[in-house]
Amino acid sequence: MRSLRVLQGLVLVCILLIPVLIFMFLRGFGKNEYDLPIFFQNGVDNPFLECPISDSTQHVIPEFSFASQEGTRIGRKEMEGKITIVDFFFTSCPSICPVMSKEMERVNDMFRDEPKVQIFSISIDPEFDTPEILKQYADDHQAIPGKWHFLSGPKEETYRLARCGFVLPALDGNGVPDDFVHSDKFILVDEMGRIRGYYSGTNREDVDLLMLETKVLLYGKSK
Repeated sequence: MRSLRVLQGLVLVCILLIPVLIFMFLRGFGKNEYDLPIFFQNGVDNPFLECPISDSTQHVIPEFSFASQEGTRIGRKEMEGKITIVDFFFTSCPSICPVMSKEMERVNDMFRDEPKVQIFSISIDPEFDTPEILKQYADDHQAIPGKWHFLSGPKEETYRLARCGFVLPALDGNGVPDDFVHSDKFILVDEMGRIRGYYSGTNREDVDLLMLETKVLLYGKSK
């Protein structure tokens, strides 16, 4: 009988401890921080000397201002205080761009009601991709006005921005769609103009990760 009472007492103690253990677990979990990297904290390597000489401090996106599909000027100034998701593309692209744009539609839809998140899709074929062409492309992909900006600027500045600002490869195809070279990456840039992530725009799981990490910048804590 005594052993039974001892056993019953132990069971009761365990039952009473369960809420305490759950509380301690949740409290500890709430203090965890998502390790979201900050890229190029010591500057960017410039092995081919194609970019302006920079120091070894934190790299941020440089100044630029391009024409949007709405005929307005959009650039670095409009990135201040916002999270910006960027890709490079061109409307006549026969390979990866259609997939990238379909994936960016999901990003566009995910953050449609979040004013602190915006998208820049920058053309690497600005001679063909006029604001009128970009407007039609934007409409075809249900781009939300004021949310998803399709941009074109001077060719040399565009390629310098891709290589030296967003640190991505880009080669001019001189009007031949199959000869253009650009990255499939979506770039996550924080409110301070720092690059926080690169994600394949042709990989659905990578784009899911981009959306998750965008939410971390918006709502969560990151190191």
